[in-house]
Amino acid sequence: MADDKSNAAAYWKANLRLITGCLIVWALASYGCAILLRPLLAGISVGGTDLGFWFAQQGSILIFIGLIFFYAWKMNRLDKQFGLGE
Repeated sequence: MADDKSNAAAYWKANLRLITGCLIVWALASYGCAILLRPLLAGISVGGTDLGFWFAQQGSILIFIGLIFFYAWKMNRLDKQFGLGE
């Protein structure tokens, strides 16, 4: 019984660490590159506009979609690691 609780605690700790990492990446892309670092990225041109504007309009959305697939892939590996796979 105690082994099940420690296994569940380790699983949720790994899950929360993964979620926190994904949220940090998304926040850096969304707020960092699109808002805070926009003046520094203004000199880099992407598709006819500056990189800061691109991150604000499309980049953060594409990174979010990439994070969804990354999270699903990592969670499948985590489930198999803890014996919770399909």
